[in-house]
Amino acid sequence: MITHRLVSIIVPTYNRKDLIEKAIDSILVQTYKDIEIIIIDDASTDGTFGVLSLLSKKDQRIIILRNKVNLGLAGTLNEGIKKAKGKYITRLDDDDFWCDEKKIEKQVDFLEKNIEYALVGGGAIKMNKEGKEVVRYLLPEKDQDIRKKILVSSVFAHVTTLFRKDIYEKVGGYDKGFDGLEDWDLWLKMGRVSKFYNIQEIFASYSGHQYDNPSYLDKNYKRLKQLRLNIKLKKKYRNDYPGYRKAILICWANYFYSFLPFKQKLWPVFFKLRILIGFLPYKYFK
Repeated sequence: MITHRLVSIIVPTYNRKDLIEKAIDSILVQTYKDIEIIIIDDASTDGTFGVLSLLSKKDQRIIILRNKVNLGLAGTLNEGIKKAKGKYITRLDDDDFWCDEKKIEKQVDFLEKNIEYALVGGGAIKMNKEGKEVVRYLLPEKDQDIRKKILVSSVFAHVTTLFRKDIYEKVGGYDKGFDGLEDWDLWLKMGRVSKFYNIQEIFASYSGHQYDNPSYLDKNYKRLKQLRLNIKLKKKYRNDYPGYRKAILICWANYFYSFLPFKQKLWPVFFKLRILIGFLPYKYFK
């Protein structure tokens, strides 16, 4: 019988007082109950912390933390995981939600039965900020297929993943030097010591709200900074995974795309085009 909290759910938040409750509600309806929910307020200024205080009364498994200063996503995730007691770690953004009530149950079952795997993900639905579905997709399933694509594309939707805490600690956790690509860097590090898997089911819906968040824009989406960071990531792992040249080409394609007018409206077309020509490893569904 498992006597400790097996799964720690990390929820970083910044100025999301109007959205955070939906994210937490999607956790509380999970069929897997052996969890702790660690919500970290990254020094919000809009009253988010007050909302979190009320949310903590919904369930005794909710733990509220608050950064004294804004640490950014990678730093906040690392702080949350330091407090985590679970054997497994999963996370959810403050403006996203899980759409499968058995998400954690299915992933824990897989990792318990397959000890050679460090990380398991799933499919996702991308929503626009008005709440309308833009696209839904699945990602490569098997380890060998994931490895062929992971340098070109992340191949994991961050909010769908569940991973082993001991492997996270072994590889050094999220790297603040890759803030904005911290998840991708973590997967690539994990792949050096363990195996990957994506369950072929839709687990989460994620939104476009982050593009309206000044903190997110300032830290992660300055065009040239993002390009340089992306290229740096590819170079770091060029000897561990195939596809380096294609990966660099994608970096430049995304950079020039970012200058297009009405790029948010063009995104679904651009997304489908990249799938058709093999740049993205998604199984796309209307």
